[in-house]
Amino acid sequence: MSPAKILVVDDDPAIRTLIHRFLTRHEYQVESAEDGKAAMALFDQFNPDLVILDVNLPDSTGYNLCQEMQTRTNVFVLMLTSRTDEADKILGFSQGADDYLTKPFSLGELEVRVQAILKRQRPVTKGEQQSLRFQQLSIDPVRREVMLQDQFIPLTALEFDLLYFLASNPGRVWRRAELIQKVWDYDYVGDQRVVDVHIGQIRKKIETDTSQPTMIQTVRGVGYKFEVPEQEAAQ
Repeated sequence: MSPAKILVVDDDPAIRTLIHRFLTRHEYQVESAEDGKAAMALFDQFNPDLVILDVNLPDSTGYNLCQEMQTRTNVFVLMLTSRTDEADKILGFSQGADDYLTKPFSLGELEVRVQAILKRQRPVTKGEQQSLRFQQLSIDPVRREVMLQDQFIPLTALEFDLLYFLASNPGRVWRRAELIQKVWDYDYVGDQRVVDVHIGQIRKKIETDTSQPTMIQTVRGVGYKFEVPEQEAAQ
């Protein structure tokens, strides 16, 4: 298997070089950029598996770049920032970020986050190859595509993983901490409200009425579950 490709985007040359050299030593293919324009040019040429993206850039914001990249591919995004405000982190997650590191950070922590994100690229097993279908909603884990009423629904990589996991276990109630462990694939130490953010984004895309969701339901005081529509359950 060829090594994962990682694009590093940071306007601080010291941080950019440090991360580039560190990841190269760990046998990743690495490219780096200092601003948004260079990042998008490299993104199209390099087609990375993961982007390590600084929030503050001289010609753009990491939030805007994250959103733009997510409209082109299902690339994973790890955001870097000097901000500690949880609202900033939640904004990043809502734009498609998979994880968040606050500066200063250790290279050891960076390595753990990178490995955890890239684990979700594991090959699809035979048991996972069949699409899930719920009335007019279908979820294809091979193509990583979601269709609703024959319309393609664009989801970020993490939104797809979360929806597929919930839909694979219909009726089962999951606590936020359990979802983070199962979907994020490691013990996320940040605010568990990131689950709420992603659930909210998915609902906007697949639910007819987000105030009364029929598929992804909230279980008060516990967490979330995917519910098979009553008509289909009866069949």
